[in-house]
Amino acid sequence: MLDLKITGGSLVDGTGGEPFTADIGVRDGRIVEIGSISEAAQQTLSADGAIVTPGFVDIHTHFDGQVTWDETFSPSIYHGVTTVVMGNCGVGFAPVRRGEEARLINLMEGVEDIPGSALAEGICWHWSSFPEYLDALEATPHSLDFLAQVPHDPLRIFVMGARAEANEKATEDDIAVMRQLAHEALEAGAVGLSIGRTDNHRTAEGRWTPSSEADARELNGLAEAFHGLGYRVLQAVSDFDLLRAPERFDAEFDLLEGMAHTAQRPLSMTWLQREPGAEQWKQIRARAEQANVQGVMMRLQTAARGIGVINGLDASFHPFIGFPSYKSLAHLPLIERAAQLRQPEIKARILAEKSERLAGDGTAIPPLVDILLAQIDLLAARMFPLTAEMNYEPTLAQSFLAQARARGVRPLEALYDYLAEGDGGNLLYFPIFNYGPGSLDVVEQMLHHPLALCGLSDAGAHVGTVCDASFPTTLLSFWTRDRQRGERLELPQAVEMLTARNANYLGLQDRGRLQVGMKGDINVINYEQLRPTMPGLKRDLPAGGKRFVQQARGFVATVVSGTIVTQEDNITDARPGKLVRAR
Repeated sequence: MLDLKITGGSLVDGTGGEPFTADIGVRDGRIVEIGSISEAAQQTLSADGAIVTPGFVDIHTHFDGQVTWDETFSPSIYHGVTTVVMGNCGVGFAPVRRGEEARLINLMEGVEDIPGSALAEGICWHWSSFPEYLDALEATPHSLDFLAQVPHDPLRIFVMGARAEANEKATEDDIAVMRQLAHEALEAGAVGLSIGRTDNHRTAEGRWTPSSEADARELNGLAEAFHGLGYRVLQAVSDFDLLRAPERFDAEFDLLEGMAHTAQRPLSMTWLQREPGAEQWKQIRARAEQANVQGVMMRLQTAARGIGVINGLDASFHPFIGFPSYKSLAHLPLIERAAQLRQPEIKARILAEKSERLAGDGTAIPPLVDILLAQIDLLAARMFPLTAEMNYEPTLAQSFLAQARARGVRPLEALYDYLAEGDGGNLLYFPIFNYGPGSLDVVEQMLHHPLALCGLSDAGAHVGTVCDASFPTTLLSFWTRDRQRGERLELPQAVEMLTARNANYLGLQDRGRLQVGMKGDINVINYEQLRPTMPGLKRDLPAGGKRFVQQARGFVATVVSGTIVTQEDNITDARPGKLVRAR
């Protein structure tokens, strides 16, 4: 008898091939039959009128702390994800010296906008080394499969202590120890090594991240940790000194390419249309293409929509957060705060002020925030009301700039009135990156590029400003069905990007395709109803921390190793997920 049978669905199998109708039979966690199946099953799911896909593989998450208290990997589980990869961007929680855990918490809080109080209360530190970290995670039940990368910053802090946080150059002895620790982590099952080199990442105290200025000696020394091991990957994020020294682009790219060459392993890097620097994405594309021609395998992690922030009075950021008179009200409960903001004298006073500087010593806020706030009236052309329609490609006519012109007021006043309405719960959508032309045309080009990997969801991170864990739902619903302002993707192509392409990049040959012998990681989707829901702030983190959670409609069921983990968009009690160790 089969454990699970899924009947009558239109299979989009992850290979990029055309859909076909068939049943799927799963036994002992594996797909054992595809076709017209008469064999009985312990459990049967009807997929009539639905599409059936492999489970989605999210290669870019920051669940490194949440994995210790949340068995379900919410909100990724709501979006068809069955395998997640943690430890991106050079930050994580191992290795760590006993008594120095706060250093890694401060780093994660600053870089990834996860409340330090939630991390401090939620994480039970049952490890020091990275192998011990993996053992601790493996001992607890989870809904989804997960992999971990060893991050550069904790390695550097573990070896160099305060010298790492001061961005001192590593000695040859430092590099040798880091290389050994990285090798041990990779040997224990880490799927790769991650590097963070962007000026927008700061610690909770506002300092550069420890590894952000590491030189070629250190990066190449770390790359040697891969020697003698099987397939593993590198992951890197860099803005290529865009804000400080954009002329250093080629020198910075040379460092990352040299590291990949030394490691002789694939490297994936963040690919964005940044602001300022709207043309840099083309430079990255050209250098990555050149590297691949020369035998250095590079892939470009690409988003499914604009990269930006959700603004609201109760979110982490909004346009008035730095205004002196707003600061005097910020402590009030949300409804009372909104009522105060509607008082004419308070409104007039705030609109007459300018934002105080937010970035600098003692704050993790990146300089980009101050740059944006200084141009807020102009940038209102790229700020939009966030409504239940969840339109991620709004037009200029829908912007706050257009609203302000129609009313004959400053854009700042239009933003103010919107945020102060009602109970203060209105949200606005501000795509900072990937929206330079006022559309997703650049993202369209990226998604069609053969080096693109579907990534950058940052699931588990930036909890008070974004909820891009919904990228898989956006890729399927918007890019294959709903987009009106440009080209779409074909459904088989989008599914291949979310499944086989990411699995293949990671070296996971047991998932990502609906084929006999593959893991029973499967999505049954009501394609016509599929869409992300409105994000909402929930106080469900440890220590009462708040985060945006965005769910989806249309997932009939998500299956991990033949066991249903969500049904009709609700999480079940099943916990079949495992730590996947690279071997």
